[in-house]
Amino acid sequence: MTGNTLKTVFMGATAAVALTAGAASAQEVTLRLHQFLPAQANVPRLVLDVWADNVERDSGGRIEIERYHAMALGGTPPELMDQMLDGIADIIWTVNGYTPGRYPQTEVFELPFFVADARAASSALWQMYDEHMREDFAGVHMLGAWVHGPGMFHTSTPVSVPADLQGMKIRGGSRMVNDLLTLVGAEPVGLPVTGIPEALSRGVIDGTTIPWEVTGSLRVQELVENHTEMEGTGLYTLTFSFAMNQDVYDGLPADLQEVIDNNSGLEFSIFAGGTQADADAPARAAAVERGNTIVTVSNEDAEQWAEVVQPIYASWVADMDSRGLDGQALIDQARDLMADYESTH
Repeated sequence: MTGNTLKTVFMGATAAVALTAGAASAQEVTLRLHQFLPAQANVPRLVLDVWADNVERDSGGRIEIERYHAMALGGTPPELMDQMLDGIADIIWTVNGYTPGRYPQTEVFELPFFVADARAASSALWQMYDEHMREDFAGVHMLGAWVHGPGMFHTSTPVSVPADLQGMKIRGGSRMVNDLLTLVGAEPVGLPVTGIPEALSRGVIDGTTIPWEVTGSLRVQELVENHTEMEGTGLYTLTFSFAMNQDVYDGLPADLQEVIDNNSGLEFSIFAGGTQADADAPARAAAVERGNTIVTVSNEDAEQWAEVVQPIYASWVADMDSRGLDGQALIDQARDLMADYESTH
């Protein structure tokens, strides 16, 4: 099923559960949605606003979603999950890797050269969350869990082979990405995505790892002229949580809980991950139009990259085992679920 078709099905299905006036309670609810990107960025515009608009419509106007972009309620992106748990916001969207080690099972999808298709991985992530990750997210009513399209390098000088990164200061979005950078000889710099433009413009970093789709809203194509992508499986991915305070959800009338649930879950997660990945192409085209250099590492040439970062798999499995988790079983399940999705779509 294509991204556009899925979006149509998703939006059509949510309309079918619109409340009738006779069954509706008179109660009105305002929910505050807080996230770290500017309003014009792809995720708020193409994913979060779609969800919020659908919920408002399907509730017959009884739910209002106040949207706070670019950390408008204060704090920093790594604080978003706690802001939701503490009641500063009711709903948040965040990168799990901003709080390293807090949600260890989600990191399986952040292993290097692991994810080839964002829809398949988002489907697998939601299913694994639903099966055995819920206890990691105490106090959370999860609305969606997904990944972005292929992660890649955006740098001040061209990067074709691992040795090209030697000594460069590169922003990484999670501990898995930082481990990857260390192994290829770069100096990892921990930084939320919103800090990338200033860090690049001031020369604090020599490059960053992000997918294509977010480069436009951060002006990355203007700040660096070199981009390195991988053919086939992406260099890395990050996982996202779109989460609601469980007590707030529990306090809703049953029919409004149904509105929330019918707009959330597995199909929404696939829609979100797929929509984010689909936004890669226009951003890449913008870099091409500017005349920037794009290095595409072939599957054959990517083998030397994969060989360099292979120790991450062993160290991650050992880390999971030390936490009482079966790391290899998580890898195997994620791969099987992604393959199942790809074989049926």
